[in-house]
Amino acid sequence: MAVVDLSGKAVVITGGARGLGAAAARAGVDGGGRVLITDVLEAEGARTAAELGDAARFLRHDVTSESEWRAALDFAVAEFGRLDGLVNNAGIATGELLEHESVAHFRQVVEINLVGTFIGLKAAIPLLRAGGGGSVVNISSAAGLTGLALTAGYGASKWGVRGLSKIGAVELAEAGIRVNSVHPGMTLTPMTAPVGIEAGEGRFPGAPLGRVGVPEEIAAAVAFLLSDAAGYVTGAELAVDGGWTAGLTVRSLAGR
Repeated sequence: MAVVDLSGKAVVITGGARGLGAAAARAGVDGGGRVLITDVLEAEGARTAAELGDAARFLRHDVTSESEWRAALDFAVAEFGRLDGLVNNAGIATGELLEHESVAHFRQVVEINLVGTFIGLKAAIPLLRAGGGGSVVNISSAAGLTGLALTAGYGASKWGVRGLSKIGAVELAEAGIRVNSVHPGMTLTPMTAPVGIEAGEGRFPGAPLGRVGVPEEIAAAVAFLLSDAAGYVTGAELAVDGGWTAGLTVRSLAGR
Protein backbone atom coordinates (compact mmCIF):
# COMPACT_ATOMS: atom_id res chain seq x y z
CA MET A 1 0.00 0.00 0.00
CA ALA A 2 1.35 3.43 -0.94
CA VAL A 3 2.26 5.62 2.02
CA VAL A 4 0.26 8.85 2.36
CA ASP A 5 2.05 11.77 4.00
CA LEU A 6 0.54 12.47 7.44
CA SER A 7 3.68 13.90 8.97
CA GLY A 8 3.04 15.72 12.23
CA LYS A 9 -0.68 14.99 12.31
CA ALA A 10 -2.39 13.68 15.44
CA VAL A 11 -5.42 11.50 14.77
CA VAL A 12 -7.97 9.65 16.89
CA ILE A 13 -9.32 6.43 15.38
CA THR A 14 -12.26 4.71 17.06
CA GLY A 15 -12.77 0.99 16.72
CA GLY A 16 -9.06 0.77 16.03
CA ALA A 17 -8.28 -2.50 17.76
CA ARG A 18 -8.68 -4.63 14.65
CA GLY A 19 -9.98 -4.71 11.10
CA LEU A 20 -10.45 -1.43 9.24
CA GLY A 21 -9.55 0.67 12.27
CA ALA A 22 -6.27 -1.11 12.89
CA ALA A 23 -5.36 -0.81 9.20
CA ALA A 24 -6.14 2.92 9.30
CA ALA A 25 -3.98 3.30 12.41
CA ARG A 26 -1.09 1.57 10.67
CA ALA A 27 -1.49 3.81 7.62
CA GLY A 28 -1.41 6.84 9.90
CA VAL A 29 1.77 5.78 11.65
CA ASP A 30 3.44 4.68 8.40
CA GLY A 31 2.65 8.14 7.02
CA GLY A 32 4.43 9.88 9.88
CA GLY A 33 1.41 10.65 12.03
CA ARG A 34 0.60 9.93 15.64
CA VAL A 35 -2.48 7.91 16.42
CA LEU A 36 -4.72 7.33 19.40
CA ILE A 37 -6.54 4.04 18.97
CA THR A 38 -9.74 3.71 20.96
CA ASP A 39 -11.95 0.66 21.34
CA VAL A 40 -13.88 -1.39 23.89
CA LEU A 41 -11.66 -4.37 22.97
CA GLU A 42 -8.92 -3.60 25.46
CA ALA A 43 -6.52 -6.51 24.93
CA GLU A 44 -6.63 -6.27 21.12
CA GLY A 45 -6.42 -2.48 21.16
CA ALA A 46 -3.42 -2.43 23.47
CA ARG A 47 -1.70 -5.06 21.34
CA THR A 48 -2.31 -3.14 18.13
CA ALA A 49 -0.92 0.06 19.64
CA ALA A 50 2.13 -1.75 20.97
CA GLU A 51 2.81 -3.22 17.53
CA LEU A 52 2.72 0.27 16.01
CA GLY A 53 5.34 1.61 18.42
CA ASP A 54 5.88 4.98 20.04
CA ALA A 55 3.64 6.90 17.64
CA ALA A 56 0.53 5.04 18.81
CA ARG A 57 -1.45 5.01 22.04
CA PHE A 58 -4.51 3.06 23.15
CA LEU A 59 -7.43 4.05 25.35
CA ARG A 60 -10.55 2.09 26.20
CA HIS A 61 -13.48 4.11 24.92
CA ASP A 62 -17.23 3.56 24.62
CA VAL A 63 -18.34 5.81 21.75
CA THR A 64 -21.88 6.09 23.11
CA SER A 65 -20.60 7.94 26.20
CA GLU A 66 -20.18 11.72 26.05
CA SER A 67 -17.85 11.71 29.06
CA GLU A 68 -15.64 9.02 27.54
CA TRP A 69 -15.47 10.97 24.28
CA ARG A 70 -14.26 14.05 26.16
CA ALA A 71 -11.71 11.95 28.04
CA ALA A 72 -10.43 10.34 24.82
CA LEU A 73 -9.98 13.61 22.99
CA ASP A 74 -8.39 15.27 26.02
CA PHE A 75 -6.01 12.32 26.29
CA ALA A 76 -5.03 12.68 22.64
CA VAL A 77 -4.25 16.37 23.09
CA ALA A 78 -2.31 15.67 26.30
CA GLU A 79 -0.22 13.01 24.55
CA PHE A 80 0.27 14.67 21.16
CA GLY A 81 -0.26 18.37 21.87
CA ARG A 82 -2.98 18.82 19.26
CA LEU A 83 -5.77 17.16 17.29
CA ASP A 84 -5.71 17.19 13.50
CA GLY A 85 -8.00 14.35 12.54
CA LEU A 86 -10.74 12.03 13.69
CA VAL A 87 -11.81 8.73 12.14
CA ASN A 88 -15.23 7.61 13.33
CA ASN A 89 -14.86 3.91 12.59
CA ALA A 90 -16.37 2.15 15.61
CA GLY A 91 -19.46 0.19 14.72
CA ILE A 92 -21.33 -3.07 14.83
CA ALA A 93 -23.05 -5.00 12.06
CA THR A 94 -26.35 -6.79 11.78
CA GLY A 95 -27.55 -9.70 9.69
CA GLU A 96 -31.27 -10.02 10.19
CA LEU A 97 -34.40 -9.46 8.16
CA LEU A 98 -36.26 -6.27 9.03
CA GLU A 99 -39.33 -8.14 10.25
CA HIS A 100 -37.22 -10.24 12.60
CA GLU A 101 -34.98 -7.42 13.88
CA SER A 102 -35.69 -6.51 17.49
CA VAL A 103 -36.30 -2.91 18.50
CA ALA A 104 -33.63 -3.27 21.20
CA HIS A 105 -30.97 -4.41 18.73
CA PHE A 106 -31.95 -1.79 16.17
CA ARG A 107 -31.49 0.90 18.82
CA GLN A 108 -28.15 -0.55 19.90
CA VAL A 109 -26.79 -0.49 16.35
CA VAL A 110 -27.97 3.07 15.71
CA GLU A 111 -26.64 4.22 19.09
CA ILE A 112 -23.14 2.93 18.39
CA ASN A 113 -22.86 3.55 14.66
CA LEU A 114 -24.68 6.88 14.29
CA VAL A 115 -25.09 8.50 17.68
CA GLY A 116 -21.49 7.61 18.56
CA THR A 117 -20.32 9.30 15.38
CA PHE A 118 -22.40 12.38 16.16
CA ILE A 119 -21.04 12.68 19.71
CA GLY A 120 -17.46 12.33 18.48
CA LEU A 121 -17.85 14.87 15.70
CA LYS A 122 -19.48 17.35 18.05
CA ALA A 123 -16.82 16.88 20.74
CA ALA A 124 -13.94 17.23 18.29
CA ILE A 125 -15.06 20.51 16.75
CA PRO A 126 -13.60 22.87 19.39
CA LEU A 127 -10.24 21.08 19.35
CA LEU A 128 -10.04 21.08 15.56
CA ARG A 129 -11.00 24.75 15.50
CA ALA A 130 -8.25 25.49 18.01
CA GLY A 131 -5.71 23.91 15.67
CA GLY A 132 -6.89 25.90 12.66
CA GLY A 133 -8.91 23.10 11.09
CA GLY A 134 -8.59 19.43 10.37
CA SER A 135 -10.23 16.39 8.84
CA VAL A 136 -13.01 14.10 10.03
CA VAL A 137 -13.52 10.82 8.21
CA ASN A 138 -16.73 8.97 9.03
CA ILE A 139 -16.86 5.33 8.05
CA SER A 140 -20.21 4.60 6.47
CA SER A 141 -20.76 1.63 4.16
CA ALA A 142 -21.93 0.58 0.73
CA ALA A 143 -25.10 -0.12 2.72
CA GLY A 144 -25.29 3.63 3.21
CA LEU A 145 -25.48 4.15 -0.55
CA THR A 146 -28.08 1.55 -1.48
CA GLY A 147 -30.78 -0.56 0.09
CA LEU A 148 -29.18 -3.82 1.22
CA ALA A 149 -31.31 -6.61 2.63
CA LEU A 150 -30.53 -7.96 6.11
CA THR A 151 -29.15 -4.62 7.32
CA ALA A 152 -32.12 -2.82 8.93
CA GLY A 153 -30.23 -1.22 11.81
CA TYR A 154 -26.84 -1.20 10.14
CA GLY A 155 -28.00 0.22 6.84
CA ALA A 156 -30.19 2.86 8.47
CA SER A 157 -27.31 3.96 10.70
CA LYS A 158 -24.87 4.15 7.80
CA TRP A 159 -27.29 6.25 5.73
CA GLY A 160 -27.41 8.52 8.78
CA VAL A 161 -23.61 8.71 8.94
CA ARG A 162 -23.58 9.69 5.27
CA GLY A 163 -26.07 12.52 5.86
CA LEU A 164 -24.39 13.71 9.05
CA SER A 165 -21.09 13.94 7.18
CA LYS A 166 -22.58 16.26 4.57
CA ILE A 167 -24.16 18.47 7.22
CA GLY A 168 -20.82 18.69 9.02
CA ALA A 169 -19.02 19.51 5.78
CA VAL A 170 -21.35 22.43 5.10
CA GLU A 171 -21.40 23.81 8.64
CA LEU A 172 -17.69 23.44 9.38
CA ALA A 173 -16.06 24.44 6.09
CA GLU A 174 -15.57 28.02 7.25
CA ALA A 175 -13.52 26.72 10.19
CA GLY A 176 -11.27 24.73 7.87
CA ILE A 177 -12.70 21.43 9.08
CA ARG A 178 -13.32 18.92 6.30
CA VAL A 179 -15.85 16.12 6.83
CA ASN A 180 -16.12 13.18 4.44
CA SER A 181 -17.60 9.70 4.48
CA VAL A 182 -16.00 6.47 3.27
CA HIS A 183 -18.23 3.66 2.05
CA PRO A 184 -16.50 0.28 2.12
CA GLY A 185 -17.99 -2.50 0.10
CA MET A 186 -17.77 -6.15 1.02
CA THR A 187 -14.54 -6.23 3.01
CA LEU A 188 -13.13 -9.17 4.94
CA THR A 189 -12.67 -8.20 8.59
CA PRO A 190 -13.30 -9.85 11.98
CA MET A 191 -16.64 -7.99 12.13
CA THR A 192 -17.89 -9.02 8.70
CA ALA A 193 -16.77 -12.65 8.68
CA PRO A 194 -19.61 -13.80 10.99
CA VAL A 195 -22.25 -12.34 8.63
CA GLY A 196 -20.92 -14.20 5.60
CA ILE A 197 -18.09 -12.16 4.08
CA GLU A 198 -15.43 -14.53 2.81
CA ALA A 199 -12.26 -14.20 0.76
CA GLY A 200 -13.27 -14.02 -2.88
CA GLU A 201 -16.97 -13.38 -3.43
CA GLY A 202 -18.56 -14.92 -0.35
CA ARG A 203 -22.35 -15.22 -0.51
CA PHE A 204 -23.05 -11.74 -1.83
CA PRO A 205 -23.57 -10.19 -5.28
CA GLY A 206 -20.19 -9.82 -6.93
CA ALA A 207 -18.26 -6.59 -7.35
CA PRO A 208 -17.05 -5.78 -10.88
CA LEU A 209 -13.45 -6.17 -9.68
CA GLY A 210 -14.29 -9.77 -8.85
CA ARG A 211 -13.43 -10.01 -5.15
CA VAL A 212 -14.09 -8.61 -1.72
CA GLY A 213 -11.80 -5.92 -0.30
CA VAL A 214 -9.14 -6.01 2.38
CA PRO A 215 -8.79 -3.49 5.24
CA GLU A 216 -5.64 -1.91 3.83
CA GLU A 217 -7.53 -0.76 0.75
CA ILE A 218 -10.06 1.09 2.88
CA ALA A 219 -7.28 2.49 5.06
CA ALA A 220 -5.57 4.03 2.03
CA ALA A 221 -8.71 6.02 1.26
CA VAL A 222 -8.99 7.13 4.89
CA ALA A 223 -5.35 8.24 4.95
CA PHE A 224 -5.84 10.27 1.77
CA LEU A 225 -8.83 12.11 3.24
CA LEU A 226 -6.88 12.86 6.42
CA SER A 227 -3.97 14.26 4.43
CA ASP A 228 -3.34 17.71 3.02
CA ALA A 229 -3.57 16.19 -0.45
CA ALA A 230 -7.35 16.13 0.11
CA GLY A 231 -7.43 19.79 1.09
CA TYR A 232 -10.23 20.60 -1.37
CA VAL A 233 -12.29 17.52 -0.57
CA THR A 234 -15.20 17.89 1.83
CA GLY A 235 -18.73 16.54 1.84
CA ALA A 236 -17.64 13.70 -0.42
CA GLU A 237 -18.82 10.13 -0.17
CA LEU A 238 -15.99 7.88 -1.29
CA ALA A 239 -17.08 4.36 -2.26
CA VAL A 240 -14.24 1.85 -1.87
CA ASP A 241 -16.18 -1.17 -3.00
CA GLY A 242 -14.66 -2.64 -6.13
CA GLY A 243 -17.41 -1.04 -8.17
CA TRP A 244 -20.12 -2.88 -6.22
CA THR A 245 -22.53 0.04 -5.89
CA ALA A 246 -21.76 1.29 -9.40
CA GLY A 247 -22.71 -2.00 -10.98
CA LEU A 248 -25.25 -3.25 -8.46
CA THR A 249 -27.86 -5.55 -9.93
CA VAL A 250 -31.11 -5.62 -7.99
CA ARG A 251 -31.13 -8.86 -6.13
CA SER A 252 -32.85 -9.88 -2.93
CA LEU A 253 -30.87 -11.74 -0.31
CA ALA A 254 -33.99 -12.37 1.73
CA GLY A 255 -34.34 -15.93 0.53
CA ARG A 256 -30.79 -17.00 1.32
